[in-house]
Amino acid sequence: MLATVDFLVAAAAVTTLLAVVAFSSRVFIDGDTNWHVAAGRWILAHQQVPRTDPFSYTYAGKPWLAHEWLAEVLMALAYAAAGWSGVVLLVGAAAAVAYAMIAAELRLWLRPLGQAIGLALSFSCLEPFLYARPHILALPLLVAWTRSLLAARRAQKAPPLALAPLMLVWANLHASFIFGLALIGPFALEAIIATPNRVRTALTWGAFGALALAFSLATPHGVQGLIFPFQVVNMKVLPNILEWRAANFQEPTLLEGTLLATLFLALWRGARIPPLRLLLLVVLIHMALQHIRQQAVLAALAPLLLAEPFGRAARPGAPALSGYREEGRPAPYAAAILIAAASIGGVAGARLARPLIRRDNANVPVSAMAHVPADLARQPVFNEYAFGGYLIFKGVRPYIDGRADMYGDDFVREYLAIISGREPDVDQALKRWNIRWTILAPRDGLVRRLDQTPGWRRLYADPFAVVQALAPAKSTGG
Repeated sequence: MLATVDFLVAAAAVTTLLAVVAFSSRVFIDGDTNWHVAAGRWILAHQQVPRTDPFSYTYAGKPWLAHEWLAEVLMALAYAAAGWSGVVLLVGAAAAVAYAMIAAELRLWLRPLGQAIGLALSFSCLEPFLYARPHILALPLLVAWTRSLLAARRAQKAPPLALAPLMLVWANLHASFIFGLALIGPFALEAIIATPNRVRTALTWGAFGALALAFSLATPHGVQGLIFPFQVVNMKVLPNILEWRAANFQEPTLLEGTLLATLFLALWRGARIPPLRLLLLVVLIHMALQHIRQQAVLAALAPLLLAEPFGRAARPGAPALSGYREEGRPAPYAAAILIAAASIGGVAGARLARPLIRRDNANVPVSAMAHVPADLARQPVFNEYAFGGYLIFKGVRPYIDGRADMYGDDFVREYLAIISGREPDVDQALKRWNIRWTILAPRDGLVRRLDQTPGWRRLYADPFAVVQALAPAKSTGG
């Protein structure tokens, strides 16, 4: 009975996560989703990965490293198959697969109650990041890779070389492949310390690491794709982008609750974490506190690293729970599998049965764009950073969009000065690009500045966006 119960716990958790992604209003809260789909459509249409920017007018033709091209193709294919509902289900399926693998690791060591607690804590930290972007599509690879390294250590062997080609897919999908490469180090060092035959262990783990690195370079960008994530992290303007800001604990957050609950349980149960894994966990927590976007990595990896220590604390000296059987017979999974499949199928069917309609939010100005005349939309625009992705999706060339890495520090700094209204000569700054209209957030200082600037008028405004246009110059006659 125990095996069936813990399987149902995992199935219920995975179904819940899929339902949250499928029907949450947050799944499209990020404006970058739009340009990712547009980039995927461009790649499919041109049968190549772009080397230069095909979307903006400010950086048109300049170098662009499309490092998430494979994820963008998958998102474009999902959109072509079932519209935005297809994108939602693609992202939901990726998150559900990752969550199922987390549940499988917890089942190795914890009873159903422990599994439920672990999955709930992981979900509370992961939920804010369940939106349609490539990082979720890469999440199953991150979890599978980490589980394979853990399994190798349990077997006191190096990971199988057959695992290394996974890096080929991962490196073309999302920059989180860097985490995969970095994880090899602490597990290899742990293996070297734990074995008397250190030279052989170092060679086998080293061979695996070298092969994984070689596969990670098999991208359209080669070595530059490996360097790119470090260049992004060192950008000076990152604190101006929400996902790159540090965690804020001035008000209660899910991250704070998760960290405190985990700390309480670890101290209460007396969990003993191997030193190198504890150090890895500390590094992951540091990353999550330093940059909000890294909290998703912590949510995925912390349960995997803590499952065995918590399991051993609850059952000292006991082996893993995997392979549990009742009275020597296979556990009765058939009914549980049917229930899980029906639940997951029901969620997917319900999502497809109700076409998903995009609605206004702070990053997607649906109504505002609908009020922009077609002839005006073809002219140079100055836009809110978060709106750039939606402009690209609608076929409008933006001034700027979510690819801050492409635009660079200097351009983004100048943009921030203009949009805040701090630029001493806004009129001259806009004339430099022949700006004819703007689409901005009501909070942007430039909105108030243009309201007071002769020749500019409002075309549309709602709680999320304001559209302003420069009136055509009057002819002085002959």
